[in-house]
Amino acid sequence: MTDWFSKLQNAKKTCLVEKNLKKVHYDFGDGKELVEEYDLTTNCIVRRAWKCSKGLKDEGSWEIEVGDPEPVYNAEEKCMIRENVNQPFVTRRITKLNLEWRIRNLPYPIDVYSVSIDKESHSLIIKTTNKKYYKKLLVTDLERLDIELEQESVTFSHKFNTLIITYKKPKKLLEFERALMEEVKKVKPKSFGEGVNECKPS
Repeated sequence: MTDWFSKLQNAKKTCLVEKNLKKVHYDFGDGKELVEEYDLTTNCIVRRAWKCSKGLKDEGSWEIEVGDPEPVYNAEEKCMIRENVNQPFVTRRITKLNLEWRIRNLPYPIDVYSVSIDKESHSLIIKTTNKKYYKKLLVTDLERLDIELEQESVTFSHKFNTLIITYKKPKKLLEFERALMEEVKKVKPKSFGEGVNECKPS
């Protein structure tokens, strides 16, 4: 189908099912690992995380692409470290028909925002007319499949100090997701205690 689909097909895959989630771990054999968590009711990805190891002794750290970020803890003080709670931050979600970004802590009214596309970099550009906020969001799902962004697929709304940006999935992405789900169904889940840690970013 695509180079990215072939790479996922050829990766070493393990998975486990926990409650209503199916967690699939991909090992690409080049130091890169991917974990995707699927809601078994909707078959939508609720979390996607990457780990890149640079050498034998480098464990690497997990980078969250989809889903809420992992909390960071201070081991000495045994408390969670947080950035300024008033600073804007982005979380990503995926629904059956849309890609979605939520930028929290943006108190400005809806008419100050603009969301435009940058086809060359596969990005969404968020600006405010009051010049208080600027953000460039890479649309990784489309970049991997070499799908061009289209402005008419972008909508956005604002409520509860949160800017919600929605991108309607193109047909090619929907077809890719259906094909990938068929591949995911072929991966037999492991039992607890049988390589469970392979599927859990930490």
